Amino acid sequence: MISVEIQKNRNEKYVGFCCEGHAEYDAYGKDIVCASVSVLVLNAVNSIEALTKCPMKVKVKKDGDIKVTFPETADDKAEFLVDSMILGLNSILESYGDAYLTIVMKEV
Repeated sequence: MISVEIQKNRNEKYVGFCCEGHAEYDAYGKDIVCASVSVLVLNAVNSIEALTKCPMKVKVKKDGDIKVTFPETADDKAEFLVDSMILGLNSILESYGDAYLTIVMKEV
């Protein structure tokens, strides 16, 4: 199962997110759930980097797990892009169910 954790502070501002695990919906290379989640998460990271001035730290493990942290809270553009990622992830969750994907909002 893929687990996505979205981290916000007390003021409801994003401070980071992480994505780990594998959906195991289908065989490696054919797993559309895993591919869809990967596209959304990587597009969010690339878009924040290219389209905002929001500093972030990105750590990617060999197995594909990714952790993104904002040393400062995310700016408005980065917030919008994370919201967009969450919208897409929720669509995947609605289509394929929580056997393959969980999304957790966490206050840190």
